[in-house]
Amino acid sequence: MRLSESVFFSLFGIIFGAVFTGFGINCIVRPDHALSFFYFEDLRVPGDQQLVDYLMIVYGARDIFMGIALWITLFFGSRKALGGTMIACGAIAIVDGAVCKMHGFGEWDHWGYSPMLVVTGLVTMGVLDW
Repeated sequence: MRLSESVFFSLFGIIFGAVFTGFGINCIVRPDHALSFFYFEDLRVPGDQQLVDYLMIVYGARDIFMGIALWITLFFGSRKALGGTMIACGAIAIVDGAVCKMHGFGEWDHWGYSPMLVVTGLVTMGVLDW
C-alpha cells in the first residue's frame, strides 16, 4: 500500500478538522480567550469592544469553515483534494503567525503546526509516494 493511501493520514484529516472547528467555536463563544492565542491583551476601548467581538466571529467562522472543508474533502472528495486543503490550512497558519510576529511575539505558536499540515497534505496527495 502506498503511503498516501494509509488510514493513518485520514485520521489526521479528522483530527485537524476537529481542532480547527474547536478553535472556531471558541472564537465565537469566547472572543477574549481566542484573542489570547495572538497575545493580544485587552486592546479595546469600550466603543471598540463590539467591533472586536464581531471580527472574532468572522475569524471563528473561518476556522469552522477550514475544519468542515477538511471533513468534506475527506469523506466526499479525493485524497488529492484533502491534501490540497491541508496545505491551504497550513498556509493560513503561516499568515496567523505573521500577524503575531508583527505584534512582536508568538509567531512560532502558529508556525510550529504549519509544517505538520503541509507535510501531511503532501503525503495525502501522493507527492511523497515512491
